[in-house]
Amino acid sequence: MDKRKQRKLEVRGWRVGSAAEFLGLSSEEAALVEMKLRLSHALRARRLNLHLSQVTVAKRLGSSQSRVAKMEAGDRSVSIDLLMKALVSLGATPSDVGKALQHHTARVAA
Repeated sequence: MDKRKQRKLEVRGWRVGSAAEFLGLSSEEAALVEMKLRLSHALRARRLNLHLSQVTVAKRLGSSQSRVAKMEAGDRSVSIDLLMKALVSLGATPSDVGKALQHHTARVAA
């Protein structure tokens, strides 16, 4: 967020900070959350690039469509292990996973 917009919000009584600050996360917890979100986004992007439905991915994993939706949404009930398994089942290499973890996606505050 640019400084001008931040000042305007603060003048109006809003408190501006990161999600990690808001949730009281340690730097380690924040890093894990960020990694999980990056893997979730990579899974969705890979599925879409392969023109697969969530149902198709679920069948490959022996899971359900709703579980794949939770994986792509970064739901807290989904483990990093499951995200990795899904990515590998869609042909991701260690290099692909590394790129996904390095890629920074811009997020828009709501």
